[in-house]
Amino acid sequence: MQMTITAKIKINPTSEQIELLRNTLDAYRTGCNYVSSLVFETKQLAQAKLHKMTYESLRSCFSLRSQMAQSVMKTVIARYHSLKSNGRDWTKVQFKKPEYDLVWNRDYSLTQGLFSINTLGGRVKVPFETKGMEQYFDGSWSFGTAKLVNKYGKFFLHIPMTREVSEASEHAIKQVVGIDMGINFVAVSYVSQGKSLFFDGRSIKDKRSRYKYTRKQLQQLGTASARRKLKRIGQRENRWMTDVNHQVSKALVERYGANTLFVVEDLTGVRNATERVRVKDRYETVSWAFYQLRQMLEYKTLMKGSRVIAVDPRYTSQTCPKCEHTEKANRNKKKHTFCCKTCGYKSNDDRIGAMNLQRKGIEYIVEVTAQA
Repeated sequence: MQMTITAKIKINPTSEQIELLRNTLDAYRTGCNYVSSLVFETKQLAQAKLHKMTYESLRSCFSLRSQMAQSVMKTVIARYHSLKSNGRDWTKVQFKKPEYDLVWNRDYSLTQGLFSINTLGGRVKVPFETKGMEQYFDGSWSFGTAKLVNKYGKFFLHIPMTREVSEASEHAIKQVVGIDMGINFVAVSYVSQGKSLFFDGRSIKDKRSRYKYTRKQLQQLGTASARRKLKRIGQRENRWMTDVNHQVSKALVERYGANTLFVVEDLTGVRNATERVRVKDRYETVSWAFYQLRQMLEYKTLMKGSRVIAVDPRYTSQTCPKCEHTEKANRNKKKHTFCCKTCGYKSNDDRIGAMNLQRKGIEYIVEVTAQA
């Protein structure tokens, strides 16, 4: 199967190249807004007709090169198609961020260890940082349409990387790992040998509470500077959350290695399920990016020759993994403990969840093997 992930590559242009790249980004964004205004008024999304309406203006008024003009049209059309496919009302799409779509081998390429990027003034060759990204330049990955981004005063290429990977078959699985995701522990894993791995979530919960308090204060101020700071804080928190999920997923995959079946909860309805908490605790409880963590785990396991399945999470924290007695009273949510009312088995409630998920994974392997 094919796997595609986005690599964020930092490039290091010279001062002259920085000015040229900024001018190119500004012209590209202005061109996108020009075409978007016409599309909004005419509702014309056929590229051939849009070409006749906008091509000459994009070349003469915005100084865009031929390939850039074509890219502007495709970018705008794609954004309006997304608008329609998502069922949203017909509204004018505005391009605010300094971004520029680059087609591989047309707008950008690799030449002698440098990225060659198409700009208003022609091609420029820019060095880039490979630290932590070496794997994407070993020849096994194919490059897709990239996005040139100017963020925090720095330039990045967001490049979709694609390659063929072999998904681990059920017959090649050597171990099953149950992973319970939660608030007090971001993740708890369990394997058949009885060993568990805990990723503490209390410090994370406390930090999110501080973000919430700061956000509340800024919202009460209501000034323009407070709103700008509010936006920066939200972006900072999202980057931090993403980094935590990267660290947790990476640690899990490296810990258990290849030919492992990771069993996680299908947390599609987690928001509805967890909103029955106290209002003051609601933000910390419902807004952690569980699905993002699962996605990161999925693509990292594919790269390692393992796989992930998601199962129904109901009763995983109420069922005794020893005698399978299921009762709500088995679990004490306030103390985060589990004690079976039938056999007396005791443990942490998140660990119990991981144990039951691991059992479901074993049942899945047995069922698939029997059918084969």
